[in-house]
Amino acid sequence: MTDSPRPRDTRALPDRWRDTLLAARSGAPGPDPLPYAENLLLRWAEPQRRYHTTAHLTAVLDRIDTLAGYAADVHAVRLAAWFHDAVYRPDRTENEERSAALAERALPEAGVGEAVTAEVARLVRLTVTHDPAEGDGNGEVLCDADLAVLAGGPEAYAAYAAQVREEYGFVPDEAFRAGRAAVLRQLLALPRLFRTPYGAAEWEARARHNLATELELLGSPGPQ
Repeated sequence: MTDSPRPRDTRALPDRWRDTLLAARSGAPGPDPLPYAENLLLRWAEPQRRYHTTAHLTAVLDRIDTLAGYAADVHAVRLAAWFHDAVYRPDRTENEERSAALAERALPEAGVGEAVTAEVARLVRLTVTHDPAEGDGNGEVLCDADLAVLAGGPEAYAAYAAQVREEYGFVPDEAFRAGRAAVLRQLLALPRLFRTPYGAAEWEARARHNLATELELLGSPGPQ
């Protein structure tokens, strides 16, 4: 398994948002999409972010493109990608809930119907556990796209891990190692990290290898 393809230029993000929002409206009228993109992109560019940046957003959107055939409503999945880390403070635990609530406020105003808005919010909340129910195609695509970073080659994974550490720079080393190890063990304990056939075939083995290696480097045993 080699590193994932380089994400597309983040400068394309406003156009990608516009196309997704217009598709999600299904022809319904609504305001200009671009101010909503500008607001979201300002959030994704906040200074406390090192990994959860516009580069991560672009990568997730690219992976959703790869997995689109498995989704029941790929437009809802793409909107969920835009919102899933729109609220991100590494010193807080309610980021996903606040991001979902933001989607519930913004999307109806932007012209998106009630059912799609509810699905986007559900998907954002699902990223707390990355454990979609069997048959939840939309959830499987979003979670696989979000976790695909775990399947990078050695350099890409090391860069990801370093960026995560930077985001938690306010946490002392010993406490960070313990917290990070708990997250890694939780992921390794999942029966499957990736639920789509593509993710299972292309990303599962490399991701588990990377997680186990990082856990070993942290000086913590794997799941028993």
